[in-house]
Amino acid sequence: MEAPPLARPTGPSAPPPTLLLVALTAVAPMSIDLCLPSLPEMTRVFGAQVSQVQLILSVFIGGFAVAQPIYGPLSDRFGRRPVLLGGMAVYLAASLFCLAAPSIEALILGRFLQALGGCAGPVLARAIVRDLYPRNQAARVLSTMASAMALGPAIAPFLGGNLQAWFGWRANFVVLVLLGAATLVAGWGLLAETNRHRDPRALDPATILDNYCRLLGDRLFLGYSLTLSFAFGGLFAFISGGAFVLIDVLGVTPRLFGFSFVPAALGFMAGSFAGSRLTQRVGLERLVRLGVGLGLAGGLVLAGLAVGGVQTVVAVMAPICVVFFSTGLVLPNGTAAALSPHPNIAGSASALVGCLQMATGAAAGWLVGHLHNGTTLAMAGVICAMQLAAAVVHWRLLSRPAS
Repeated sequence: MEAPPLARPTGPSAPPPTLLLVALTAVAPMSIDLCLPSLPEMTRVFGAQVSQVQLILSVFIGGFAVAQPIYGPLSDRFGRRPVLLGGMAVYLAASLFCLAAPSIEALILGRFLQALGGCAGPVLARAIVRDLYPRNQAARVLSTMASAMALGPAIAPFLGGNLQAWFGWRANFVVLVLLGAATLVAGWGLLAETNRHRDPRALDPATILDNYCRLLGDRLFLGYSLTLSFAFGGLFAFISGGAFVLIDVLGVTPRLFGFSFVPAALGFMAGSFAGSRLTQRVGLERLVRLGVGLGLAGGLVLAGLAVGGVQTVVAVMAPICVVFFSTGLVLPNGTAAALSPHPNIAGSASALVGCLQMATGAAAGWLVGHLHNGTTLAMAGVICAMQLAAAVVHWRLLSRPAS
C-alpha cells in the first residue's frame, strides 16, 4: 500500500507538507554544516584552539541531546504544534544571539541555546510521521525526508564556504536566522495538530521515568536506537573533523571544501533514496543489516589507509561516501523500527532515539577534536570505532535470538 501524499493540511489529521517536514528535520544539519568551512577561520579570528572552536559543533549536538527528552513528553501532553512553534521561536532568538556574538565563549553559549530550541524540529517531525503512518509507510516517509534533507549537507558547506570567502563567518548565521524565521512562519501557517493520544500524565516525573524505562527495557527499541546512534556517530565524526582534515591537513581551500563535501552528502542521499524504494520489498531489518555491514567496511578501509599513511582527498572521501551511504540506509529504517511499537508515547520514543543519537554524535565530535594530531588518523579511527560499535550492538541485540 502506497503512503498517502503529503499535502497542505485540511484538517486535524491531514499530513503536513513534505517540504515543511524536511525543513524541520534539516535544522540540525544546516546549523552544523553551514559553519564547517568557517571553523579554521574562527580559530584565527577568536585566537582559540581547535578543540575550543569544535565545541560550537559538539555543544550544539549536546544541546540537542539534552533537550530532546524534554520535548517528547511536552508534545505527548500538549500536542506537537504548540511545542514545535515554541522551540522554533527559541531557535530564532538564539540564532540572532550567535550572529552578534563578540567572543568564542559567547558563540558557544549561543550555539547551546540554538540547539535547545532547534531540536524541537526533528523530534516532532519524527513524532508527526509516527502519528500519521504505520511502520513500513513511516519508514518510506522518513527515508524520503532523509534523501531530500541530504540536499542540506550537500549545499550547506558549499554555501558556507562562499559566504566565508565573501563576507566572513557571521554571514552563515544570517542564513540560520532566515531558516529559523521561515520554519516558524511555515509551521504556524501549515502545521495541523497530529497527536490524537495526548496524555495528561505525560509530564508527571513518575510517568516520564516509567516511559523511558519501558523504552530502554525493550530490546528491539534499544537495539535499533543504539545501532543508528553509533552509525550517526561515525557520520558526525567526519562532519566535526572533516574541515580540519581537508582544509588544514590536505590543503583544500574553504571554497572548494564545499565541493569535496558534495559526494558524501550525495552518498547519504543515495542510501536514503534506496531505502525508501526497497523498504516494502526487502524489509526494514535487512536494510539496517546491510547498512551496518557497509558502514563497517567503509570504516575499516578508511582507518587502514590512515594507518598506512595514505593522506589524500580520495583516500578520505571514497570510504567516507560508503559510510554516508550506509548511514542513509540505517537512520530512517532504524528510526521507524524503533518507534513503530510505541504509538501512545511516540513523542517520548522519538525524543529518546534523538537523545541517544545526538549524545553519541557529540561524543564522537569531542573525541575527534581532542585526538586531532595534524593527520587523518584521529578522524578515521573514531569513524571506524563507531561503525564497529554499531555492528557489535546490531549483532548482540538484533541479530541474535532473545534469551
